Amino acid sequence: MANKVKQIGKMSVKIISNSDLTLHDGLISTNDAEMDKRAVAAVRSAIHKAQICNKPIARYDIKTQKAFLEYADGSIQYVN
Repeated sequence: MANKVKQIGKMSVKIISNSDLTLHDGLISTNDAEMDKRAVAAVRSAIHKAQICNKPIARYDIKTQKAFLEYADGSIQYVN
């Protein structure tokens, strides 16, 4: 498994992708895996609902490290 470690200030954070969340590695329990799947589904559902209702969606650009709002017409507005 090729986990990445990211340095955030004085902390080291281990980055684990969805494909790495296997029970065989002992990373998470069965209940935690199910809860994670449900949380991901809930977020996707909320984003889809916001898109249908033409509401802006808050997102984060990792490259620029800035938060922005994405509108239904595709335009974006960075948050200060």
